[in-house]
Amino acid sequence: MEGWWSQETDDPQMVAAIVAGSHCFILATENGEAVGMGRALSDGASDAYIQDVTVKKPFRGKGIGTRIIQLLSDRLNNDGLEWIGLIAERNSHTFYERIGFNIMPNSLPMLKIK
Repeated sequence: MEGWWSQETDDPQMVAAIVAGSHCFILATENGEAVGMGRALSDGASDAYIQDVTVKKPFRGKGIGTRIIQLLSDRLNNDGLEWIGLIAERNSHTFYERIGFNIMPNSLPMLKIK
């Protein structure tokens, strides 16, 4: 799926564990084909993070990504989670701003890799 989880490179057990360990996971399909996905991680009490949102290139611009974000946000809100964060990939922040996300002032995403 557009750089995520290809059968050639990814361990199917790891992919299954990632999906199962998510607070929620959405798969968008068209005519039986997976065309988009997204998931959210959460402690289930206060905070949630949306991650791994992607839509295959031929299906972009059709509102699929927006719908994935809306469904994830609705599910999180229904579960009592109001603080929803995400890290926008390079040049994608305008997409998220259009659907209600804002840049966090004085914040910088950070990463620690083993």
